Amino acid sequence: MQNLLFIVLGLGLLIAGGNWLLKAAVGLSLRLNIPKIVIGMTVVSFATSAPELIVSIQAALDGFPDLALGNVVGSNIANLGLVLAVTVLLGSIDVRKSFYTTDWPAMMVASFLFFGFIYFDGELQQHEGVIMVIVLFLFLVYLLRFQKQAVVDEAPEDDVLLPLYKTVLFLGLGGAALWGGSELLINGAVGMATIYGVSERVIGITVVSIGTSIPELAASVIAVIKKEKAISLGNLIGSNIFNLLAVLGITSIITPVRVMDEGLLSSDIFWMLGISFLILPLVFIPKGLRLGWRDGIILLLVYATFLYFTIS
Repeated sequence: MQNLLFIVLGLGLLIAGGNWLLKAAVGLSLRLNIPKIVIGMTVVSFATSAPELIVSIQAALDGFPDLALGNVVGSNIANLGLVLAVTVLLGSIDVRKSFYTTDWPAMMVASFLFFGFIYFDGELQQHEGVIMVIVLFLFLVYLLRFQKQAVVDEAPEDDVLLPLYKTVLFLGLGGAALWGGSELLINGAVGMATIYGVSERVIGITVVSIGTSIPELAASVIAVIKKEKAISLGNLIGSNIFNLLAVLGITSIITPVRVMDEGLLSSDIFWMLGISFLILPLVFIPKGLRLGWRDGIILLLVYATFLYFTIS
C-alpha cells in the first residue's frame, strides 16, 4: 500500500512540477528575449537532469561509480526512445534548420566525446571530466549568444510575462517537485518490483533509468499540451547533453568512474549512439523537418527492442 501511495504522490508531484517549470521557462524566455528552445536546453534541461545528477554523485560518493554510468546511458536512451516517442505521439513537432545545424550535432558531439573517453580504457578520469564540463560551458555560451529559434512556436500570443519573483518561485518549485516526485516514484516502483520478485538488474535497467527520465517526460508532455513544443524538444536534447557532460563530467571529477559491467561497453553505449543518430533521419522522413506519430512508434519499437535484448 505504501509503495502504491509513493507512486501516486510521485506522479502528482511530477505533473505539478512540469507545469511550474514550464511557466518559469516561458517567463525567462520572454524576460531575457531568448528563444524557448534555448531555455528548454538550458534551464529546463538542468532542472530535469537533477535526478540523474543526484543519483550519480551519490553513487560515486558511496563507492559505486559504475551505477552513475548505467543511470546516465539508460536515461539517455529512455529520453529519446520513450519520452520523445510519447511526446510526438501526443502531437507532431515542426523543427527548423538550427535543430540539425546546432542542437542535434551538439548531442552527438557529447555522445562521441563520452564514447571516446570511456570505451578504450573503461574509465572516465578526472581530467576527462574537466574537459567534459568545459565543453558544456562553451556549448552554453554559444547557445545563449547565437542560437535562433529551432522549433515553430504555435501560440506566441498566449505567452504571459510573469513578475520576476514568480518566475524564480516557479523555477524553484518546479525543480524541487520534479526531483521529489521522481524520488517517490522510483522508491515506490522499486518497492513493488521487489515484492513481486523482479531482479535488481531488471529494476536498474527499467525502473531507475525510466524513473530518472520521468521529469523529462512530465515537463515535455505538459509542454506539448500547452503548445510549447520548443521547450519540449529542447528539454530532451539538452537533458541528454547535460547527462553526459554535466552529470558524468562532475561525477568523474569527484571520483574516477570505472566500468564494472562490460555489457555497458559491448551493448548499451551503442544503443545510446544509435538512437541518438536515429533522430536526424526521422526529422526528415517521411515529411521534412517534422517529428510525427510515425516517428514516435518507431522510437517506441526501438526502445522496446533495447529492453528485450538487455533484459533477456
